[in-house]
Amino acid sequence: MSVDGNTSVNMGMDRDMETGPDSGDAREASGAREANGAREANGARTDDRSAGGGRDGVGGSGGTDAPAGRLQALFEGHRLTPTQRRIAHSMVRRAADVPFLSSVELAELAGVSQPSVTRFAVALGFDGYPALRKHLREVAPAEPAPDTGSYNEYQQAVEAEIENLRHLASVLADPRPVERAGRLLAASRPLPVLGLRAAASQAYGFAYFAAKVHPDVRLLHEGGTMVHDRIDAAVRAGASTLLCFALPRHPREVVDTLAYAKEAGLTVVTVADSAFAPVAKVSDLLLPAAVGTGLAFDTACAPMLLGRVLLEAMCDGLPDAQARLEKFDARAAARGLFVE
Repeated sequence: MSVDGNTSVNMGMDRDMETGPDSGDAREASGAREANGAREANGARTDDRSAGGGRDGVGGSGGTDAPAGRLQALFEGHRLTPTQRRIAHSMVRRAADVPFLSSVELAELAGVSQPSVTRFAVALGFDGYPALRKHLREVAPAEPAPDTGSYNEYQQAVEAEIENLRHLASVLADPRPVERAGRLLAASRPLPVLGLRAAASQAYGFAYFAAKVHPDVRLLHEGGTMVHDRIDAAVRAGASTLLCFALPRHPREVVDTLAYAKEAGLTVVTVADSAFAPVAKVSDLLLPAAVGTGLAFDTACAPMLLGRVLLEAMCDGLPDAQARLEKFDARAAARGLFVE
């Protein structure tokens, strides 16, 4: 993936409803969203996280040597429908398992119909799904994932998060996107940090620690008309970059706010659950970290860890970061702030 800020990742950026043979698939995906919509009040998960690619997106690959990277490279350059992007997202998240999945199993994983998987394979230039799977076994060989069938649902949730962290580690094999993000965050004075609804805690955690080393961090964790005013104020004060944490379900307000921030001249760096997330199209640099979806409420260990990695990269771009930390520690000791 490009990290020079000039190249777009074409994953089918149009959001129009498809027509022709795949139109039923679009309705199917929409129906899945509606079925899960009743759980929004409880913050429950939905598997529909497909969207267009953003500029400078990492894409969840970790370089083309990793299985996820080879999958991502396979999808690039193809104009995929929303249903097909849904399948692609599921494949990237389970890159090690995909070469061993049948079309029915992949359809179940992505929450689409089996014919949708067949059409997806044809859209990528293969005769059908068997040909696609054969290709995946040749270019992305991997051992099947350990059998977790005997685990209870809590253990399975932990195992899924461990796999998400492994995937994040493979992404970070190429540190350049995070390093670039760190430089952007360090140079922005002030630095607005946005996170709404499920992502509010991620934004708060980042802003809490960032304030110890960055001279002016501004947390934006409440929506409404005021968020645009606060972005305007940050721009007037000299802000050049906005950091956003975006987790499912993705509020429309976050997409609108990021579009507003870009129009105001800010560079948007986003931590999202997927390179296919709806915020990708309004982000200049997208850093993916998958969330766990096995429990009633999504788990976000990988996005939290990626936030800490970004803090480290930002500190590298702040020459006085260490001095600020030492000064804070001295003041905390004098106040007896922490229990020894």
